[in-house]
Amino acid sequence: MPPRPASKPSRKRSNPDSVTSSATGPVPSASSKKKSSKEVDETDKLFDKYANASSGVIDPEGIEKLCSSLEVPHTDIRILMLAWRMKAERQGYFTKAEWRIGLKALKVDTIGKLKKALPELEKEVREPLNFRDFYAYAFQYCLTEDKQKFLDIETICQLLDMVLGSTFRAQVDYLIDYLKIQKDYKVINMDQWRGFYRFCNEISFPDMTNYNLELAWPSIHDDFFEWLREKQA
Repeated sequence: MPPRPASKPSRKRSNPDSVTSSATGPVPSASSKKKSSKEVDETDKLFDKYANASSGVIDPEGIEKLCSSLEVPHTDIRILMLAWRMKAERQGYFTKAEWRIGLKALKVDTIGKLKKALPELEKEVREPLNFRDFYAYAFQYCLTEDKQKFLDIETICQLLDMVLGSTFRAQVDYLIDYLKIQKDYKVINMDQWRGFYRFCNEISFPDMTNYNLELAWPSIHDDFFEWLREKQA
């Protein structure tokens, strides 16, 4: 394609305001800035209601109070989903920055609005792509020590029941039974954890006719398959 000829310089003076607007985008109006500031203020006020005054974060006690206000038990999966939405890094704690991220994403700034938003949040998390991310997050969120890469069997059983129990009840019940009686595995890593979700999604149950021992499954899944096949014989 031939180059376009250079245009003659225009003698018309440019409007400085229009240059600034095109370069940086529309300038927010004073009213929109005021509204945004007000929303942050309300969000922070709500945070302060549950935060520990000395540490400046919502700690386990504050989360208990939050759950009471939301009228849900602290073991409700939607609280874990809320932590996922906040991108919370430390189990049982919400920082102000995390709180702002979560409430802004949910478009809420009062406890009443947050309570009403929980069903929609659950619906969002249940979407396949989101749930895959949430499932991995649930494992990561439970790693409470620096450089920790494994979770004990008891924690895994509780987590499986909470995260997958409502969708894959039969598989989860058998998995938990197996994990509690087996003696070969004391802890579970992320790869094995992801494998449980893959197993529930991909393997026909309870016949397991499409499970192939030659494929690259973590060894714990091969062992679970053999245990269950013997149990069903």
